[in-house]
Amino acid sequence: MTLAQQVLQQLINGIALGSVYALIALGYTMVYGIIRLINFAHGEVFMIGAFAGYFIITLFNIPIVPTLILAMAFCALIGIVMERLAYKPLRNAPRIAALMTAVGLSNLFQNLMVYFKAVGASPKAFPRVIDISRYEVMQDVYLTSDKILTLVVAVLLMVALQYIVHNTKMGKAMRAVSQDKDAAQLMGINVNTTISFTFALGSALAAAGGILYAVSYGKIIYNMGSMPGLKAFVSAVLGGIGSIPGAVVGGMILGITENAISAAGYSMLRDAVAFAILIIILLIKPAGIFGKNVREKV
Repeated sequence: MTLAQQVLQQLINGIALGSVYALIALGYTMVYGIIRLINFAHGEVFMIGAFAGYFIITLFNIPIVPTLILAMAFCALIGIVMERLAYKPLRNAPRIAALMTAVGLSNLFQNLMVYFKAVGASPKAFPRVIDISRYEVMQDVYLTSDKILTLVVAVLLMVALQYIVHNTKMGKAMRAVSQDKDAAQLMGINVNTTISFTFALGSALAAAGGILYAVSYGKIIYNMGSMPGLKAFVSAVLGGIGSIPGAVVGGMILGITENAISAAGYSMLRDAVAFAILIIILLIKPAGIFGKNVREKV
């Protein structure tokens, strides 16, 4: 295999992984854009989505597409409940209170999953919902069926999100609330409904990411959302927290970088390199690639 073929193969693998990071990062960036909250429990929604898919397939033997839809709907509901019960009462509290609540929710979700005997603390093999086949893109460069599924679903969801944000009434309400919550309320926009919808949308995308990740790696465990969730947060900050295109680009950069480091034989360092890139980008452009410097009144 020539160097060009190796680079192309790792680029394909990196884009597939970056698509998963991007789906999770979109939830972080949308919630931050609306209420300036970093929802650190978002990685656990990713994990719950993977387990929801596992139980739907195991119990009802449903194909992957309906499983994705059902798991996304389930996690959307969790996102709404989480926002209404945990974050809404703290909307006017100091930001540190909401941040610590998010950290607490993250630990709560993990421990609840361990408590349920059907989940437990041991890894579970995710059901094989598609046959893993290899397709030759060019000589010695392959695209596997699980990566095709990941890329197709991720692209469709990102296009759907773009349409919702820019071409629907709720999307316009989301953009208005992100600009000025008080002014949006005066214009007749239901801010509470808009915020809940944003949590639901972000949670649904995280659930899709969880199932796609499980299909590719074949195993799920109660704490599987910790590192991907953290890396998705890095992706959101890297692209510019609050920017939807930035979350996608940040996820792609991180996914491609990780695969490049692993392919070079330094897989043990890929996490460190990912965070090092974040530090370098923030030193050069603190607001991220697509972010804008905003002055805050204190």
